[in-house]
Amino acid sequence: MSDQARATITAYFKAFNAGDTEAMLACLSDDVAHHVNEGQVRVGKEKFAAFCDHMSASYKEELKDMVIFTNPEGTRGSAEFIVHGTYLATDPGLPEAKGQTYVLPAGSFFSLESGKITRVVTYYNLADWIRQVSQ
Repeated sequence: MSDQARATITAYFKAFNAGDTEAMLACLSDDVAHHVNEGQVRVGKEKFAAFCDHMSASYKEELKDMVIFTNPEGTRGSAEFIVHGTYLATDPGLPEAKGQTYVLPAGSFFSLESGKITRVVTYYNLADWIRQVSQ
């Protein structure tokens, strides 16, 4: 079970790094709960896809130094990684985008059922990100 969870999480992040939203969506359950850092919980693939579209317009990111953990039952997982990004377009309420780059430690937590991700929670230090793009 744990191997399937690890494979699903690995595929999810491989798709993220490739900028392939459709492949990310294929890893998710239809009613996925997406807990956004500093935001509201969004439920469903449609809202997840809209979030990805927005993020792709504002940011170009690659996740490196990935370490994935899963529980033996394959129902929970997490990943620790470093975000290497470029701020492409100003996100409302955040500093003005001027092509700034940033490097930020982050982590994600997952619930899984029947080989699909049912919950995604991602955390990073927003104050650190703001400091980096404001310089």
